[in-house]
Amino acid sequence: MSTKLLRRKAEKIDDLAASGGTSLAADAVRRMARSPIAITGAVITLLFVLLAILAPFLAPKDPSIPYDELKNQLRPDSIPGPMPGFLLGSDQNGYDFFSRLLVGAQQTLIVGVVATLIGVVVGMTIGGLAGAFGGWVDTLLMRFTDILLAIPSLLLAISIAALFAHGSQWTVIIAVAVVSVPIFARLLRGAMLAQRSSDHVLAATALGVKRGTIVFRHMLPNSVGPVIVQATLTLATSIIDAAALSFLGLGDPDPSRAEWGLMLGNSQGYLDVKPELAFYPAIAIIVVALGFTLLGESLREALDPKNRR
Repeated sequence: MSTKLLRRKAEKIDDLAASGGTSLAADAVRRMARSPIAITGAVITLLFVLLAILAPFLAPKDPSIPYDELKNQLRPDSIPGPMPGFLLGSDQNGYDFFSRLLVGAQQTLIVGVVATLIGVVVGMTIGGLAGAFGGWVDTLLMRFTDILLAIPSLLLAISIAALFAHGSQWTVIIAVAVVSVPIFARLLRGAMLAQRSSDHVLAATALGVKRGTIVFRHMLPNSVGPVIVQATLTLATSIIDAAALSFLGLGDPDPSRAEWGLMLGNSQGYLDVKPELAFYPAIAIIVVALGFTLLGESLREALDPKNRR
C-alpha cells in the first residue's frame, strides 16, 4: 500500500516537472481571476482610472467656468437641478455639476497616485538603508519612523498641511505622502532583514560578494513584493486623506478647481438646499476607496505562499 502511494506521489511530481510548474505570480493571477472580490475591486479600479483619463473628453461642459443660464437661476433657497444641457444641474456657484464630478475623478487620482509614489520612494529609501546597513543606521532611521507612526495619520497630515502658509494641491500631496512613508519604510526593512538571514544571501556573503551587489541583486528584489501590495492599499487611504484635507480647507481653495474633497467641503452650507452636492462626491470617494481596498487585499492574499493550493 505504501509503495503504491509513493509511486503515485512520484508520478504527480513528474507531471508537475514536465509541465514546468506554476510560478507564484501565475498562481496568484489565476486565483484572483476566480475571486469575486478581486474581480469587483479590479473592475471598480479600472473604471475609475479610465474615467479619470478620459474625463476632459467626456465632460460636456467646461467645469471651471460658471454658466449664466445656471447663475441666473441661483437663489438662496434654490439651486437648479437637472435641465437641458446640464445633466445634474448646477452647483452653488453656477458650475456644471456633472462635468465637475467627472473632472474631479482625474484630480483625485493625480493626488492619490503622486502622494503614494512619493511615499513609496522615500519609505523604500529609508527602509532599504535600514535593512541593508543595520546597526546605528537602522536604529536612527527606525526611531524616526516610530515618531511618525506614534502620531495618528490624519492628525499628522493635518499638522503638515497646516504648516504651509497657503493651501494648494501640492500641500495635500506632501502631507499625505509623509503619512505613508513610515509604513513602507518598516515594511521593506522587515522584509530585508528576513532576506539577510536567507541561505542565498548567506552563501553570497561567504563567497565574498560585495554588500552593494547583495543588497540590489539578492535582498531588494525579493523584498519589494509586500511593498507593491501595500502601495495598492495605501492608494485608497491616500485618496481618503486627501479628500479629508480638502474638506477641512487645507487644500487648494480655488473654487474653480474640480476635486471631490473640495466639492464635498464647499457643499456643507447647502445640504438643506441641494444635498446631491455632497452625496455624489462622497459616494464617489467611498466607491473608489473600496475598489482599491478590495484589489489590494485580494492581491495580498493571492501572493501569500501559505494560500497556495
